[in-house]
Amino acid sequence: MTHHETAVPDLGDLLAGLRVVSIPMRVRFRGVEVREAALLHGPSGWGEFSPFLEYEPLEASRWLGAAVEAAYGAWPAPRRTAVPVNATVPAVGPERVPEVLARFDGATTAKVKVAERGQSVQDDVDRVAAVRDAMGSAGRVRVDANGGWTVDEAVEALRRLSRFGLEYAEQPCATVEELGELRRALARAGVDVLVAADESIRKADDPLRVAREGAADLVVVKVAPLGGVRRALEVVEACGLPAVVSSALDTSVGMAAGVALAAALPALDHACGLGTVALLAGDVAEPPLLPSGGRLPVGRVDAQEDLLERWAAPPEREQWWRERVTACHPHLSGATVDP
Repeated sequence: MTHHETAVPDLGDLLAGLRVVSIPMRVRFRGVEVREAALLHGPSGWGEFSPFLEYEPLEASRWLGAAVEAAYGAWPAPRRTAVPVNATVPAVGPERVPEVLARFDGATTAKVKVAERGQSVQDDVDRVAAVRDAMGSAGRVRVDANGGWTVDEAVEALRRLSRFGLEYAEQPCATVEELGELRRALARAGVDVLVAADESIRKADDPLRVAREGAADLVVVKVAPLGGVRRALEVVEACGLPAVVSSALDTSVGMAAGVALAAALPALDHACGLGTVALLAGDVAEPPLLPSGGRLPVGRVDAQEDLLERWAAPPEREQWWRERVTACHPHLSGATVDP
């Protein structure tokens, strides 16, 4: 262990500072209607542990590492004082697009969910058309398929969507092989859409494979699934591709870690997906970390006691999260955080 690292805290210390909240979503997103999050308090402040419910302990332990870094460690020095963020448009009907965009004050980039199960490419086209109409010709529009298309489906869908001038398509197909195949197929078909990798980075045992195999033009990185701000920064540097920082439906506490990563990147050429606190019907901080003029300030966020109490999860859910932290903690052994 080097001089600037500290050991992972004892489980008892983590559990002593643990609070669990349950916050309703304004719009169903990723199948989630109520967002649960465990918040850790340590000597450096607050950290958030909120892996989605289906994640097993090994995968979820990366999220715990990120929470420990925030509560017990220090983030890298920022290179900027604010970061631009995009609006996020779930798989809503086109008539709801203006209402959703209105929540993201001043955003000039929109990320649009496509390839939703049970919907058609025509639904995607209608939604993206409504977003382009609302954003005007100067706005940037990107789509996110969450790996929902085959290569052939992606070629056809992106051929139709490309007329709206896409900034890029995020994780159009599920696997690294498919992403590489899709890039070559798009080039052959004369469809000019960049491919971004998200799940292929954050859920991968080898997040650098995407860059090594030429499977993406840029990478989408999230702090929690990569184990913290410093580790995410290392992944970006090793990939050598342009990066977009995104969130995982975090409260303002978790969002601050994403902002810290975006602030520390050597270059930041794309708006980041860090505006999703707007999708929650409540938060643990007042004011919440919401964009103003399409930007978020860089800095730590403290959870407030009255809001922790207001949104406190029922006792049985708090117990479930305490058991989850307990199950993840052994996987942190050997991991370290920078103080």
